[in-house]
Amino acid sequence: MNRSNSGVNLRALRGHNAAVVLDLLRGAGREGVSRLELAERTGLTPQAVSKITARLRDEGLVADAGRRASTGGKPAAALRLVPGAGFAVGLHLDRDALLAVLVDLAGGVVAERRAPLDFGAGADAVVAAGAEAAGALAAAASGGVLGVGVALPGPLDHATGVLHRVTGFPSWDGYPLRDALAARLGGLPVAVDKDTNAAALGLALGGAAESFAYLHLGTGLGAGLVLGGGLHRGARTGAGEFGHQVVRLDGPPCACGDRGCLEALCLAAVASGDLGEAARVLGVGAGNLVSLLDIDLVLLGGRTVAAAPDLFVRGVGAVVAARARREGARAAAGVALAPGGERGVAEGAAQLILAPVFGR
Repeated sequence: MNRSNSGVNLRALRGHNAAVVLDLLRGAGREGVSRLELAERTGLTPQAVSKITARLRDEGLVADAGRRASTGGKPAAALRLVPGAGFAVGLHLDRDALLAVLVDLAGGVVAERRAPLDFGAGADAVVAAGAEAAGALAAAASGGVLGVGVALPGPLDHATGVLHRVTGFPSWDGYPLRDALAARLGGLPVAVDKDTNAAALGLALGGAAESFAYLHLGTGLGAGLVLGGGLHRGARTGAGEFGHQVVRLDGPPCACGDRGCLEALCLAAVASGDLGEAARVLGVGAGNLVSLLDIDLVLLGGRTVAAAPDLFVRGVGAVVAARARREGARAAAGVALAPGGERGVAEGAAQLILAPVFGR
């Protein structure tokens, strides 16, 4: 994401500098990186890097990675991140299914759990199921668990972890999901965000593009937005309610209470088995988004897209390209399948916990 790997030699920012160093070590993988290279790439003094890495070694986060090939002088000792020194749980709560993953510091998935879920059973029942899955994974971790990231359909308040009127489930309005789950997990830190935001965060950390939209079509339809390298949640953390733009006045009723929403039209086409029409409708919404935000890339995900990825990429891409030609754009925004597959949302949820460790 949009953050420079540069440090500052100020005691007050020791935590920031350590995060910068950890991020560079994570990016170096098993090959590792030398202290001199860390100093050069961060702008920190060699002495500051030595102090930071010594502390990280003492905490078990960093280990030796052998020696780098010599360029004429003495071979430099390399350091690497220890992936198993810490973990996070990523929890994807969908309207009818639960997926939980245990992710190490390097972003690798080391365990997962799946279970059916029923949002209609009420928020307390959903939280109990989520806590059971997250607790089981946390107990199986070989190192410390830093927290649990939770992703689910919105709208919700990311900052407070309080749900709003989840589409189709208005009784959830005002439910304190973050605090309720943390209480069931013995106070383990919990972060909550929309499923689309979590997936977009994971994609941004993976270097997908500087500005893009992640469109998720599954049991509902939503968007995660990355603008200028940063995840865009909006002033009230409500950005990305993409599925509830009205595209047909007096159209069919939507679960949100409006009529003619993109989500209602898309899901109706899916239900009738006309995936080509669903892709066309999704393309209309994607074209609106591209024209509004002038983004570089549209990434498609969700179980419905995963069932016919080529059809959706072609269908959405054709509509976006046709609109770009009509508007005289120099080039159409790209349309592609989001990497990560069905675990993309859950892995992104884990990054709600892990990303700040690396200053992201």
